[in-house]
This record gives sequence, C-alpha cells and structure tokens, in this order.
Amino acid sequence: MRKLLFASAGVAALVSAGCATTTQEVREAAPSAPATQAPAAPSAPAEAAPVDNPLLARWTGPYGGVPPFDKVRIEHFKPALEAAMEENRRAIAAIANDPAAPTFENTIAALEDAGRTLDDVETLYGIWGSSMNGPEFQAIQREMAPRLAAFSDEITQNEKLFQRIEAVYQSPDKAKLTPEQQRLTWLRYTNFVRSGAKLDAGAKKRLVDINQRLASLFTGFSQNVLADEEGYAVVLESEADLAGLPDSVRAGAAAAAEARGLKGKWAITNTRSSMEPFLTYSARRELREKVWRNYVNRGDNGDARDNNQIISEVLQLRAERAKLLGYATHAHWRLENTMAKTPERAMQLMEAVWTPAVARAREEVADMQAIANKEGAKLKIEPWDYRYYAEKVRKAKYDLDQNEVKPYLQLEKLREGMFWVAGELFGFSFTPVDGVPVYHPDVRVWEVKDKASGKHVGLWYFDPYARQGKRSGAWMNAYRNQERYHGEVSTIVSNNSNFVKGAPGEAVLISWSDAETLFHEFGHALHGLNSNVTYPTLSGTAVARDYVEFPSQLLEHWLSTPEVLNTYALHYQTGKPIPPALVAKIEKASNFNQGFGTVEYLSSALVDMKLHLAGSQKIDPDAFERDTLGALGMPKEIVMRHRTPQFSHVFAGDGYSAGYYSYLWSDTLTADAFEAFTEGKGAYDRTVAERLRKNVFSVGNTVDPAEAYRSFRGKDAGIDALMRKRGFPVPGAAKKTPAK
Repeated sequence: MRKLLFASAGVAALVSAGCATTTQEVREAAPSAPATQAPAAPSAPAEAAPVDNPLLARWTGPYGGVPPFDKVRIEHFKPALEAAMEENRRAIAAIANDPAAPTFENTIAALEDAGRTLDDVETLYGIWGSSMNGPEFQAIQREMAPRLAAFSDEITQNEKLFQRIEAVYQSPDKAKLTPEQQRLTWLRYTNFVRSGAKLDAGAKKRLVDINQRLASLFTGFSQNVLADEEGYAVVLESEADLAGLPDSVRAGAAAAAEARGLKGKWAITNTRSSMEPFLTYSARRELREKVWRNYVNRGDNGDARDNNQIISEVLQLRAERAKLLGYATHAHWRLENTMAKTPERAMQLMEAVWTPAVARAREEVADMQAIANKEGAKLKIEPWDYRYYAEKVRKAKYDLDQNEVKPYLQLEKLREGMFWVAGELFGFSFTPVDGVPVYHPDVRVWEVKDKASGKHVGLWYFDPYARQGKRSGAWMNAYRNQERYHGEVSTIVSNNSNFVKGAPGEAVLISWSDAETLFHEFGHALHGLNSNVTYPTLSGTAVARDYVEFPSQLLEHWLSTPEVLNTYALHYQTGKPIPPALVAKIEKASNFNQGFGTVEYLSSALVDMKLHLAGSQKIDPDAFERDTLGALGMPKEIVMRHRTPQFSHVFAGDGYSAGYYSYLWSDTLTADAFEAFTEGKGAYDRTVAERLRKNVFSVGNTVDPAEAYRSFRGKDAGIDALMRKRGFPVPGAAKKTPAK
C-alpha cells in the first residue's frame, strides 16, 4: 500500500546521475538476532496466500526477519503478486467500510498496515527486475506491470476510502495530532488528490487506462535498454587493440570476454563501467568511436528495440494525464510537491549554471585540441576523443595521471573507508554476517550497529559487480523501512554497482569517478540507516525527489579527505598509502573537467524538463533532442549523459521524469552544507555531524525539507557555494582589481 500510493512522491529507485534509489525496491536478510531485537512489522492476515509460495510468507530469521532470497523462484512471482493484491484489497475494504467515524488511527495509521505483504513481494519483484532479469522474468513484467498500475488506481479511486482520509485531513482534531501524524495525514490526502481521487467517473476511467498503458511502456523501454546493453560488445582480437589500456582495464575486458565464451580475447561491454575507462585510455581512435557509438545509441538503432516510439507515446500520455489532473504540463504536476515547487524555479537554477559550464567546456576543448595538434594528430576533437585527451590535459596541467591514482583505489579498501566515515559521522559499526540468504553469490551482508550502545541498527547488502540480467548504473534499495509503529523495526538497505569483476583473488581497481559514485550510493544507504521515525511511509529516503540526492551527494566529499586517503587508498601491490604529493595533485585538480561533467549532466536535465514542458505536442524524440541542444548551444564534442532513447531515469518509470534537475538542486544544498563543516572544525566536526544527523539524515519525510535544511544550516542555501565547488564564477562576486 505504501509503495503503490507514494511512488510519485517518495523515492522509488535512487539511480546515481547515474543513481537510482528505491525504498522497498525500488527502490527496496545471519547469526541470531540480539535479545533486544524487536519483531518485524506485522503483516496482514495471510489466509489468501497459497501456503506453498514463499514470497507470501512473513520474513523470518534473525534481525527481525530477512528476505527469503534462497527460496525465490520466478514462477512464484505472478501468483504471489495476485494473492498479495487480493489481501491488500480486503484490508482496504475493511478500512473504507469501517462503521466507526474516521480518525487518524482507524484510517491514516491503518493504511500503514494495509498491503505489507504486497510491499514484501514487490521488494523481491523489484530486485529480480533490476538485478536478476531474463526472458522468463520479463514475460511476467510485461503481464503484471499494467495490472499493478490498475491496482494502485483502484485504491486511490476508492471513494469511501478517500472520504475518510479527507474527513481526517479536514477535522479540527488534526491539530491535536503529533507533528509526524499531521505530516502523514497531509501526505496521504495530498497524494490521493494528486492521483485523481477528486476526478469524475469518466476522468477516473481514462486515468486508469493511461496509467496501465504507461506501465507497459515503461517496462518495454527498460527491457529494450537492457537488451541493447547485453546485445552489443566490442571484441578486441589482439594486443594491438589494447594499446594504451592499463592492466586493470585489460583484466576486466579479458574476464568479460571469457564470460561470453571468448577466452583469450577481450570484450568491452556496453555499460558505463566498461565504456568510460576504454574511452579514457585506449589509443585506438577507431575502436573508441565504435565503443562510444554502441553506448550512446542504446535504444536508438531503428530496430525492434528502438525506444523512440515508446518515448513519443509516453510524453503524449503524460501530457494528457496532467491535463486531467488540472495541471498545465506533466512538469508542473511532478514538481508541485518538490522543493523547487515549479518548473520555472528549476529552470532558473539550471540556466544559471549552464552558461558558465558551457564556457568552461569550450576552454577544456581548446586545451585538448592544442595537445592533439602538438602531437601531430590530424583530427578535431569528437565526443569519443573527449575523455582520452582530457587525461592528457590533466597530466600536462596538473602532472596527474589517473593511471597513477587507480592502483590506490581498491574497491574493498574504499568500502572499508566508507564504513570508517560512517563511524566517525554517525557512530555506526559494520560487521560481516554469514548465513543470511542472498540472491546471487556476489552479494555480501553486514550488520550495522551503534558503536556506543551496541544496538542493532540494520543490515547492509552489497552487490558490486556487473553481470547478465543486471541493469547498468548504481543504486540504493531499501528492502525494509525503519519504523516504530508496532515496536522497533530496523531497516534493511543495499548498495548496487556494476564494477567489472576481475580474476579470482585480484583486487578490483576503480576510477576516481567510480569511487565518488560508491560514496554517493552509500550516502543513500546512510540516509536509510539513520532513519528514526514512527511511520514507514515517512521513513528513510522517502523524501522529495530534489532533496533525496542531498545526503548522497554530500557524502562524496569525504572520499578526498586525508583521513580516508591516507588509511584506505592503499596500493594494491605494495600496500603503501597514496603519497602526499599525489593527494596534493588530486586536490589541485579537483575542479578539472567540471565543464564536461556539468554540461554532460545538465544537458540531460534540460532536455528532460523541456520535453515535459512541451505539453501535448507530438514529439519526435531524436529531432527534439537535436533541436533543443542546438538552441542551448551544446558543445558538439559532448553528448548528453543519458540520451533520450536510453534515459531510464525518465522513461522506465515516472520517478525522475521532469526531475533529473534534482541532482543539481540537491548539489546546491550539498555545497552549502559541506561549508558548514569547513567553517567549523573540518570534515569530521562531531557537532556539525550531529546537527546533520538530527535535522537531515534521521527525520525522513516527517519535516518539510526546506525547514529541515534551515534547522541544520541556519539559513537557506544559495547558489554561491555550488559555483565555488565547481570552480565557476560566483554571480555578483566583486572582481578583484590589481593592487597599485
């Protein structure tokens, strides 16, 4: 019930600018639980559940119960979803038809228990969809997606239920509720209205049809992208094809080839984790172009997996739905309950950053072209050259070679560094546990405790490696939300990545950018682990879309702190810490390539917003993308981070639609928030960290995000700190004049 009703308001899948987060995927269990461990939240009666379907059973085992991954079979999903929906339907009917006058407890709070079994089933269903997908499961997705959408509409269009919610919302007794109860009441009422609860019968029927069709289109879009990621690879036949590649990239490519039955060769797969290092280091320009074209043309190859028609229909349906609900455009509907509130405010921020970002990118291209010319390369910089020549510029300007840095960035050591940071900032400890079921042998589990008291906080699952059937990118899931509604219920969270797995026993080395993403996703996990609320609907990362990326982006700052680098950035062969001189170079080059990074991301965010501000006009996605970027003055040497035909954030669901700007909005908070530490005693200032935990990481959606941020910082965040962070000119800053 929580997931179905609040997917549009909370976080259904946190995917990192690249990140997707999910609460109860997606968005989203060892030794005996401590004696103080509270029982899991109660499930609704299970009399409708076939006893032989493990997906319908209450989670059992330690830590308040853990997901029964060892018992899941694909044939379980459809009957489990059907039975769980029927159980939820009965629970909703009991609330809607309650003869007692509506109160917070018998209506708003009662909805917290309705659908718990469905939440659990959908958690497992979402994990299989993102991490264990294949043809058999995809057939179930295609059938069940519209049915799940229709079921969600069935609840929000239940007139008796809405009348009870509205009665509680409008009752003078609401003022007697706790602030959290008032917030939950407001959220329930608001989301029912935003989902069409007040429409007439004809409009409601059309809304159901639209949502079912959209669900099918979202499923088709994501399956097409996954097929293009798995269906394309560039196979390298000889040593000559490996020119320029460091050993770690070669090893990953060899492992990828062997997994495809091509032992003795090397494969560059069609995922970001494989594409980016190849484009950065390969001296073979024609191969760089081939790898680049495979990647940027996912979903755009004019074949059966082409997504352009899907996108066009999605946009039409979203525009029609917005009109039905009384909004000018889909963008206006989506942003109403965010921090930005309106598309105009989001556009104002993006446009303020776009101009200096493009100017910086043009400077970067000029620097790269100069090096290419000096080397005698008869070429003009193209998108497949950008990363390659950027590395040459980095080396020339800052004497910094990423190949010097990467040997110190071991995945497992950085994971230990993240744990240490969590201990310093929030007092957490992480202990590996065995005996907890997992859905793949690559997945490992840690118990999280409070260091001071020893109290159990939650479980953290880690699924780091790319494989067939797993979507690309990085994301966080919440398998179970923290709550206190029926006693203390601890959270279960996961982080998921797509690093290229090396040979057995070999350290997995990652890039600096990948290390930042690792910390980013862990920030989402810490947001969930710190949660301290009563009601699960308001728990953890279930906050406004343009606020949810704030805690995660903030944690990226701790990667570059000396305390982390000196202890956890250890050479994979010698075990020696990264040299201070190399750390100094990293710091000096911290704003390097910000033009590229900002333009690559922001072009996607601007196209997303403009697509959804276009209203009901019929759109050719490729043409719209091309024309919009042309009007914006997009440098031809850069391509969108997520081109429209593969933009899963936006077209594999409603989650980030008209909302990809959220990363930039959150980063205005991030930059300002980290300055609270630097203005204090530094990155590990315990007083500032406690203020951050109390006002941001622990409160979930119990407080308006703008109010929560002001409680932490004492002021609103302006754009100045963001511009300083990226090395761009600060608007209105006084220009220094030379001393006479």
